[in-house]
Formats: sequence, structure tokens, C-alpha cells
Amino acid sequence: MRELSGKVAVVTGAASGIGRALALRFAAEGMTLMLADVDPGGLAETALLAGDTKVLTQITDVSDEESVLHLADSAFGELGAVHLLCNNAGVFQGGHLWTRTREDLVWVLGVNLWGVLHGVNAFVPRMIEQDTEGHIVNTVSVAGLFAAPWAGGYAVSKYAALAASQALAHDLIVSGSKLRVTALCPGAVRTRINHSERVRPLDLALAPDALPAGSDDLAAQERIDAAVGEGMDPAEVAGMVVDAVREQRFLLLTHPEYEKSLRLQTETLLSGGLPGLRA
Repeated sequence: MRELSGKVAVVTGAASGIGRALALRFAAEGMTLMLADVDPGGLAETALLAGDTKVLTQITDVSDEESVLHLADSAFGELGAVHLLCNNAGVFQGGHLWTRTREDLVWVLGVNLWGVLHGVNAFVPRMIEQDTEGHIVNTVSVAGLFAAPWAGGYAVSKYAALAASQALAHDLIVSGSKLRVTALCPGAVRTRINHSERVRPLDLALAPDALPAGSDDLAAQERIDAAVGEGMDPAEVAGMVVDAVREQRFLLLTHPEYEKSLRLQTETLLSGGLPGLRA
């Protein structure tokens, strides 16, 4: 889909970070926007920053199927079509895999995996029915390619999101659809993902005394704080996404060094070894 001007984009997780950067870049490209998030203040700020572009906003919990279906109904009902869907909402929960509680995993998988699946199920059938060019961008993560310590639950959600993206891309091709897919795998980016707890639902929250003895949450938090602080500007990522959509590129890596790491990991796995930590 080379021409973006005059088309409609839907972006979840649009209140900050990569989602906000995507929204502003799409606005600059002349697109109409439907923006969604659970943060009403941040969502309103993004809409304001988009300037004169037509922008609709809707509070949406992507982990909830009905909420996403309502978003799709609003987008198609009020804007008439959707050409670019960005399943971008995501949260981070650190810690060793064996210390993660059911509540941790339900929350992370609900947003990072089910958010993608709900977006696909709510939007893609109607996008196919439009019979126009279109694109789906799923924000995965480099954690969907390289599993690392202190982020087991997050990696599980992101590996699954990558698998969903790849399966979707193949399904669209074999069905003869004009839609294409990009799996965005960013590394460190200056977002607010290191403060994901701010949007954690109360029904999945844990009291401090419910954390496992010797909890590793602090170590995980320090690691992601450092990574985010040194990360890439989200606007740069948004520019890469626009290029990937125009080029119909499936896998989008934000950092060139990941290509070498991915090749090395594949070679190590084929030899039966455990891949080392990504540099």
C-alpha cells in the first residue's frame, strides 16, 4: 500500500510511545485516524498533537474482545473503511519466569497476544471485504525473536504475537487477499513501557506482600529502565513502519545489529545449542 494520503489508520496503544509516534506520522502522511488506548489523558494529547487531521478516539482495552469489537464498529461506522491497522498496544512485566504469578501472565498475554488476536478478528474480515489494498502492523518486539532472562512472560507473549503475525500473513496470501502484514520488532525505544504498571487493571493487581519471596522485580525494572533510557526515538520507528508498509516488508527490525544476532541464533539452534544472550 504505497499511497497513504486519504486512507484510514487505526492505532491501539496510541496514548504514548510508538503508538503516538505512529499516529503523528500517519497524520503527516494525510491519513484519517482512529486512535485507541486505556489512558484517556494521553489519548487526548495525541489527538491534539495530530493537528488538523481528522482524529477519532476511543477508550479501548485490547485484552477485552467486546471492547475491540466496539472499536471496529466505530471505525467502520464513522469512517467508512480501515486501510491500516496497527495492533500496537503492549505492556511489560519483568522477572524470572518461575516467579511470575497467574495475574502477571493473564495481564501480559491479554494485552500483548490477545490484543493482537482481538484486533485481527474484529478488523481483518471487514478489511478483506473492502477488497482494497491494506496493511496490518503488529507491534511484536525483539523479545519475540530473542528470549532473555528477567522477561520470560513478556517473551512468551511476543513469540506468540510473532507466530500470529506470520500465520496471518500466510493466510491472507493463500486466500487471495490484497492485505499484507508487518511484524514490527523494535528493540530499545524511548517509550513508557517501563511504567506499564500504571495501566494494569485493578482486578489483576497484586498487593506488595503477595510478591514471591526474594522477588526479582527490582532487577528487572532496573534493566528495562536502562534500556528505555538509551533507546531510539519513537518517531524514527514510525518512519520505518511507513517504509515497511509501502514496501510490503514482513519483518521489521529497528536495529541493524539484530540481523547478525538472528543469524547466529539460528545457527546455534540448528546445532542443538542454547543461543547466547543478544548483545
